[in-house]
This record gives sequence, C-alpha cells and structure tokens, in this order.
Amino acid sequence: MDDRTTRRVLLGVTGGVAAYKAAELARALLRNNVEVRVAMTDAGTRFVTPATFQALTGRPVATDLWDAGFTSGMAHIELSRGVDAIVVAPASANFLAKLAHGLADDLLSTTCLARACPLLVAPAMNREMWDNPATQRNLALLRGDGVAILGPAAGDQACGEVGMGRLLEPEELLQAILDFLSPKRLAGRKVLVTAGPTFEAIDTVRGITNQSSGRMGYAIAAAAAAMGADVTLVSGPTSLPPPASAHFVYVTSAAEMLNAVNAHAGAADLFFSVAAVADYTPEAPAARKIKKSGEPLEIKLRPTVDILAQVARMPGGPFCVGFAAESENLAEYAQAKRRKKAIPMIVANLVQHTVGREENEVTIYDEAGAHALARAPKSRIARAIVEHAVALFEARGGAPRLATVKQAS
Repeated sequence: MDDRTTRRVLLGVTGGVAAYKAAELARALLRNNVEVRVAMTDAGTRFVTPATFQALTGRPVATDLWDAGFTSGMAHIELSRGVDAIVVAPASANFLAKLAHGLADDLLSTTCLARACPLLVAPAMNREMWDNPATQRNLALLRGDGVAILGPAAGDQACGEVGMGRLLEPEELLQAILDFLSPKRLAGRKVLVTAGPTFEAIDTVRGITNQSSGRMGYAIAAAAAAMGADVTLVSGPTSLPPPASAHFVYVTSAAEMLNAVNAHAGAADLFFSVAAVADYTPEAPAARKIKKSGEPLEIKLRPTVDILAQVARMPGGPFCVGFAAESENLAEYAQAKRRKKAIPMIVANLVQHTVGREENEVTIYDEAGAHALARAPKSRIARAIVEHAVALFEARGGAPRLATVKQAS
C-alpha cells in the first residue's frame, strides 16, 4: 500500500470476547495511514465500550440506526459511502448469518447491506459454531457474493476449547486489509509458487521428508494474489487448507512437483520456488512394506532434479526468486547458491529460527547486497518479499527472468 495515499475503512465490531483485538486493529490501521470510523452492534458494546474506540480513532462511534447526529438522518447511508472498505472484526456467527441472508435489523447490518464498497469479514466463534453446517453454508453464500473472509485461525479459545474459530491476530488482520487496499501491481501477471515439503517413498508406508510446514509458500501465494496476480500454488503434503485465492496443485514427491512446475512455468511471469524439495530420493522404492529384520538396512539414494535451476535456465522463462534454509554461514551459503543458480534474488533464513513457526526473519540477497527483514508474521514477511521481487522485475522492464530458491519453513 502506498503510504502517501490515505484510505478509509469502516470497522464493524460485533459481540465476542475477541472484540478487544479490534481495538488493537484500529490503532494499527491508523498507524498505517488508514482513516478508521467504527460502528458497533449492541452486543459488541458489551465487550468493549464505544469510548475506547472513540479515544483511539478520535471520531464518534456509531451504534444507533436512528442516530440524529447524521446530517441526512440516514446513518447507514453516510457510513457506507466514502470508504474504501467495510471490515467486520470480529464477525460473530449470528452476524455472518444476517449478512448471508440480507437481514438488516441494526445499524451495522443495515450499513453492510447498503454498502457501495467491498466487504471483509473476520469470523470469531467457538469451534463447534464454526464447524456447524449452517455456518459453513452461510460462509459459502458470502464467498459467492464476493465477500472476503479473513481467517479464522485455530488455537485456544476463551471458552477453554481448542480448534478453528479464533479471530486472526491484529497484525495478521492489518496485513490482510493493507493487501486488499493496496495497488494491484501484479494485475495481469501469472505467478507460480511451490510450497511445503516433498515425500520420497522408501516403501509403501515409509518415506523421506522434512519439517517444512508450507506456511511461507502459502503466504507468498496469498501476497501475490492480493497484488492482483493469477497465482498457481504447487504444494507438497501440508496441514494447511488450500488457499481460495490461488489455483491449487497437490503433489507428493519431488518428481511430481517437477512435473507440475514444468506444466506451468512456461506461462508464468514470476516463479517463487519456496518448497523444501528433497535433495535425494530412494533409487528403488519397495513395492511393499519392508519388514523389520534386526539387520542393518541400506537404501541407495539418487539426487533429485534441481527444479529452480532448471526453471532458471528456461529460454524466456519466468523471473525466478530463490529460498535458502541454512543452519550456519547464512550470507556465504545464500549468495553462493544465488550465483550458482544464476538467479537475481534469494531469500535466506536460519532453520532454527523458523521451522514450524508462525513468524519468520529473513534476509534477501540480490545484486545490490543484503536486505534484512526483521522478525514478523510470515504473512507480513511474504508481502515484503513479493514487493522486493516485483520491484526487481519492474526494474528489468517487466520482462521474464527472475527466480526463487527453496526454504524449509
């Protein structure tokens, strides 16, 4: 998002313990040059008072459909005009149901129905409420209507249970909103991303893999899509849900990932090779389970094809960006890998600082040197990586030839 351009958001707050996060979100938006006006449901005011949001935003909080303080006497019209988006966070199960079926019985629901701008909702509720078929039907209706769904996340809940339904953290919501409001610099471009680990079969039940969670690659795909790109995500085995904003291709082995990349690389403008692809694979996987005998077992391994290097050598191929996961000598190894693969940009991190975690800290290496990105949620790191790659891509006239290396994230 261009910090010189002021954006305007109406922040809707519904009832739920997670309403306190909305106060942090309002503050974060203001710090990022986004004007915020707040509208609350009656239930929302039971968790955080309007005075809190008024103090944070410096503007009165709207709660009453019949508020005579609006010039036209029509609060729902005035609030929904002149804003770049309406963001409801948290959005309760009840409020999502209202939106899905066009109900308008209070100020916030009426404003959403009368809107002339995009609507983003960040669900927050108990895991059973989230999993309820009625809630999932409502979400499907909202997606079909073009409403952006932000989250939720899985984890500990205020009720003491654990599961899906947690409101995204304010930093994650902020990044998603800024992404939504930002210029679509990749509109009309095709981006190819690989993510996650690969699994190389030893026999029918065992295999060689690694600890990559896939989060970094999925975040890169989401960031590119938020910038307007047509994204294809080729993913190895992960526990992450397929992103709605990308074409999704599931693979298991390095060979399958290679085939999928080959099928899409020719049409891609940029290639982010984030996946932690196995360097070796068993030469002759057993056709049945190998029984334990008590004797030493030797497995002959052969190198897998270097997917990134192959794409980087393609005539007229995509702009490639590389990822390198190291345990030591980060700068030395990363720059050596960048030069060996003849790619203009590589993103490197220490595995002990990131594997399996929600946050990351990386250094981007290119021909100009090193560019460190401080520890932050992977969604924010991903956005910075994509923006850096796009800047290099555009500096080269937007012509092909940029690459990405693999990362065990």
